[in-house]
Amino acid sequence: MQRTYKTPPRYGRQSRSMNDAEPIRFDTKIAVLLREDLETWQRLNVTAFLVSGLSTQVPEVIGEPYEDADGVPYLPMFRQPVLVFEGTKETLTQAHARVLSRSLPRAVFTSDLFATGNDRDNRAAVRAVPTAELDLVGLAVYGPRNAVDKVLKGARMHP
Repeated sequence: MQRTYKTPPRYGRQSRSMNDAEPIRFDTKIAVLLREDLETWQRLNVTAFLVSGLSTQVPEVIGEPYEDADGVPYLPMFRQPVLVFEGTKETLTQAHARVLSRSLPRAVFTSDLFATGNDRDNRAAVRAVPTAELDLVGLAVYGPRNAVDKVLKGARMHP
């Protein structure tokens, strides 16, 4: 069964300033939590996969297309920073339980996905394991800053 998420209530507002030099402060957060024992290539791969999932279900995280001074167009990207955290396997398991209890938009990456090579096999690998037994190596979450902060309790910023 495919899960779909309702578009959350417009969490995605940003504080605007009269002064363009002041930083924009978002009332939402995009965060990725990685298991601390991953190799560098795995961290990069997991992060890329996880954030791609958020962009498909939460369209308000995507900004406007880019264009350089010569008029060459580029794809739009997230409209706000993606914060990357790390933690132990236990921290990841606890964060997963919290994100489920808060029903926030999320994406998961399990250790089994390192052995697959396509989306069909990735989905089958996740579907084959009960929620409580997922061997999580990464989790992405989007939502109100304070809710995301609570999900990530115990994690630390990625070095």
